[in-house]
Parts: sequence; structure tokens; C-alpha cells
Amino acid sequence: MEPLTHNEEQLMQVFWSLEKGFVRDILNELPEPKPPYTTLASNIKQLEKKGYLDHKTYGNIHEYFPIISQEQYRSKSFNSLLKNYFDGSIKNVLSFMVKEKGVSEKEIEELKKLIEENENKDMP
Repeated sequence: MEPLTHNEEQLMQVFWSLEKGFVRDILNELPEPKPPYTTLASNIKQLEKKGYLDHKTYGNIHEYFPIISQEQYRSKSFNSLLKNYFDGSIKNVLSFMVKEKGVSEKEIEELKKLIEENENKDMP
């Protein structure tokens, strides 16, 4: 799966939200300033070429739909981020979040509870 540009990610967010759509449908969902129709059509074709979208044809009109789920993309993107920016360490991610993003005490407690719950699942 090829990585997406920022603009391609924005388009995929629209597709994941709508589940399917024609170029005009996608254009209507984009914020201002909207790209020209032909530019958007080219970007959608690129997403199809990269393996993120497929289409059904009705005459000479294409209705596009995602073939990669948002969850699949999220997992791949996070794993890439983890490997490339945090040396594959969840501890480094959490440390970054605490230092840079001001994780609250409540969120830390929720994370501890989540970890404990997952540890208990692994025990016989």
C-alpha cells in the first residue's frame, strides 16, 4: 500500500464517510477552496491506481468506493509512524504524548486501566 499525500488522505476521509460517491459528490463534501473538477477526478484516479479505491461504471460515469478501510489505513500508518519516528517503542510514543500533548491524569489512569484489562486477558 503506497503512502498517501495530505490531499489524498483528505479525499479518503470523504470516501470513508460517504462509503461511495461520484466525483461531484466528493467535490461537494470538500472545504473551500474546492479544487477544479478535473484535478479532483485525476486525484481520485490516482487513489484508484494506488489501490485505495475501485469503481462501478454506469454508462460513462464512475462511482468510486474505498477498498481499504479506515481501520486498515490507520493501523498501517500508525505502525509506520511507530517504526520510523519512535524506534518501534510504545513507551516512546506515550512519553511523547505526555511531554508534548499534555496527557491528563484522567487519561493516564484510563490508559493504566486499559493496560491492566489487556494483561488480564492474556492470563489463563
